[in-house]
Amino acid sequence: MSLSIRNQLPGTVTAVTTGEVMATVKVRLASGQELTAAVTVDAVRDLGLAEGSTVQALVKSTEVALATGAVDGLSIRNRIPGTVAEVATGGAMAGVKVEVADGALTAAITADAAAELGLTAGSPVVALIKSTEVSLAAA
Repeated sequence: MSLSIRNQLPGTVTAVTTGEVMATVKVRLASGQELTAAVTVDAVRDLGLAEGSTVQALVKSTEVALATGAVDGLSIRNRIPGTVAEVATGGAMAGVKVEVADGALTAAITADAAAELGLTAGSPVVALIKSTEVSLAAA
């Protein structure tokens, strides 16, 4: 199946914590970076997610925020350091490709934000992704 979701990172489930309706699933990427996904308990069951399961973590580019340094005091679980590889700016939006230890991420941010952050190739950044915006696919 082909998807329009640009950010697809393979990993292995290291923990599943279930609640009444939602669950958190921790996924270790090849680099050792850990991602947290918040998905429904039904999804955990339907996908057969358990420790050791192989998954693809999927994140739409519009759900990736960028910071130019470490950020404290946020509830955002997923903070992935990287380096800007390319910035494509249009009238309203910018597509920013970020090289990370596990490949690349794409962030769709406003052109104003890209300019204010001074993003250019080689800029160090931290990709910020809320756990509720990480989808999982069974591999």
